[in-house]
Amino acid sequence: SSALAQFKSSIRSQSAPKMKVISLNPFLENLPYELTNAQKKAVNDIFEDMYSGYSMNRLVQGDVGSGKTVVAAAAAYLSALNGYQSAVIAPTEILAQQHYKNFTNMFKGMDVRIALLAGSTSKKEKEAIKTALANGEIDLLIGTHALLEDNVVFKNPALFVVDEQHRFGVAQRSKLSKKGQGCHTLVMSA
Repeated sequence: SSALAQFKSSIRSQSAPKMKVISLNPFLENLPYELTNAQKKAVNDIFEDMYSGYSMNRLVQGDVGSGKTVVAAAAAYLSALNGYQSAVIAPTEILAQQHYKNFTNMFKGMDVRIALLAGSTSKKEKEAIKTALANGEIDLLIGTHALLEDNVVFKNPALFVVDEQHRFGVAQRSKLSKKGQGCHTLVMSA
């Protein structure tokens, strides 16, 4: 089954960017399909957390094709409309490129600036992306562990989406949590 399950895993302790309530309708109307009830519930729960002012730490589980990505995109949309940045980190370049394509399609014609940072990104392009990120000119950065490098600096991050977290080592995970200190975290897992 392509069920989507989610869990709240942490105690509400650390404060995080408190989002203002937005309408998700423009995003939903942009999609070529309706969200399932499981997806709607996941999005509602995530929004509740992100409105709370406390750091969200959620796991969204589901098979490939169960719609974890659209749930993550909704959270990134909330973040972008509130003037914050998000990042999606994937364990492989192929997966990162796939996410980039999917998110770009979901945000087509919308005012969400997306960039891809991976091993194969040219040096010149990498520099341009890092500068834009530090200046707050990128709303959503998608990439591999290249996102964890020390010189990748966010201006005002609010959300980190980690795909297949089990494929990242302890050191990589701790680097990510340092970058996203006081940020909302969404882990996607099969």
